[in-house]
Amino acid sequence: MNDSQAVQLQSTEAVEPAPESFDYYDVPAAVLCAVCGHSDCDGCIAQDEDASGVIAIVPWERSEARPWQRLWHTAQAATQGAESFFAALPPGPLGPALRFAIISEALAVVSMAAMLLGIFALAFPTLALTLALDPDLRAEFGHWLAVAVPGVTLWMVAVHAIHGLAVDGGARRQGGVSHRRRALRFGFYACGWDLMTSPLGAIVTLFSSGLRAALALGSAAMNVPGRATTALLRGIYALDEARATRARRRGLAMTMLLVVVSVVFLVAALLVS
Repeated sequence: MNDSQAVQLQSTEAVEPAPESFDYYDVPAAVLCAVCGHSDCDGCIAQDEDASGVIAIVPWERSEARPWQRLWHTAQAATQGAESFFAALPPGPLGPALRFAIISEALAVVSMAAMLLGIFALAFPTLALTLALDPDLRAEFGHWLAVAVPGVTLWMVAVHAIHGLAVDGGARRQGGVSHRRRALRFGFYACGWDLMTSPLGAIVTLFSSGLRAALALGSAAMNVPGRATTALLRGIYALDEARATRARRRGLAMTMLLVVVSVVFLVAALLVS
């Protein structure tokens, strides 16, 4: 083998990517349509938003990795890469997005409940011991958890869905074209925020990315919703900054109003029962 062949072989080996280094979170938002191959295509099926022709943008909707990896990488993209993720959120089916939302919220709610129970046991050890030793109290408490955890999970998913639809309504009032299904997908995938900022998300982030990344989740919980919503309005609805801001505020106001009304009705129902 002469010197030129050796250099060529070395160059070829240097640029060959390692399969294990692939990370879904590193997939760029600029992707190609699976049907026509154009980067500016909206899926080639504009009449049916259930059929997405865009690939490699939502890790959860791919099948190359295990479910937990797809779930976690999608939650990371929706939180740590919220602006690029939601600015290019493709159309697609609602079913996978809804499943992602339910699983994310369930894990977030369960981890939050576990943390609160631990704090309760440390703060009131005598009462916690009584609860642990009394079979009737354990059964009643277990029944309460079996109702509360799924109830809170579905309520959180509904809140995110309502927020997505409210943002769509705000965008239409500012002259944008309605994208209701995409707005629902936005709401469902926004549930990744709750998973990432939950106790479980903080623990996984701590061991996978370090203490600084785990501490940064606190500020993300406050900042990500606004940045992600603005990115959606700018990228998908093509609104300028001023109109996107007004649409975002209207969507937030409508969501908060509906949340307050739902909480009032829930409290009233519990008091009556």
